[in-house]
Order: sequence, then C-alpha cells, then structure tokens
Amino acid sequence: MIGLDTNVVVRYLAQDDPVQSPKATELIERRLTQQHPGFISVVAMVETAWVLERAYGLADHEIAAVIESLLQADVLVVEREEEVFYAMIALKEKRVSFADALIAALGARANCSHTFTFDRKALRLSQFRLL
Repeated sequence: MIGLDTNVVVRYLAQDDPVQSPKATELIERRLTQQHPGFISVVAMVETAWVLERAYGLADHEIAAVIESLLQADVLVVEREEEVFYAMIALKEKRVSFADALIAALGARANCSHTFTFDRKALRLSQFRLL
C-alpha cells in the first residue's frame, strides 16, 4: 500500500494541471491495484473536501458524490471508511460540513459521549453539545 497526499487526489479529480494530473491519473488508474492499493487518510479526505469546495466551488452534493466514488474505488483504501461514509451522508443531506460530521463520527468511534463545540451549525448532529 502507498499513501496518497491531498494534492495527488485533487489533481486526479480536477484534471486541471497539464503536468501533475496525468501523473496522478497514471498512478491511480494504472499502477494501483487491489493487491497494492493507495491509502487516503482522513486528513487527506477532509483536505480534499475543503479544496473542492473552496478552490473549485463544488456544491455539497457534488463533493459527497466525489467522496462516495473514492470510497467505492477498488484500488483505494480510505482510513476510517465507516466514519468517512457517515460524514459523506451527512454532507449529502446538508446537515453539516464534511469535517464536522467526520469529527462527530470519529468521536463516537472513540466512545465520546458527545463533542463540545462553539459551532451552532454542528449542533444539527446529536453528537455535538454547545459549550
């Protein structure tokens, strides 16, 4: 298994750089296999969602579709796949940001009774409590 940094994932998804995008495509589509997959950390997933929103202007449902496609790729292993899936669903349903939903899911996995926040939007998820 080899790790994939956010910039590799974004170059592959965006296909907007004449030098880096073909290299990312070659890696992901031709060199990675089920036996030798690429690893995407939760940090890289959050960064990817953020870049797709801020730099490329994708809507929540579009980002959710991208995350879903990464989760379904046979040649990729996504860290904390279950929690990433939960966060993707929350984003798709427009409940909270992908990052907030992932924070909630990871806290639940760590057996946190709840997560304190100052973010009122995060309160849309039952795992959050206002501090």
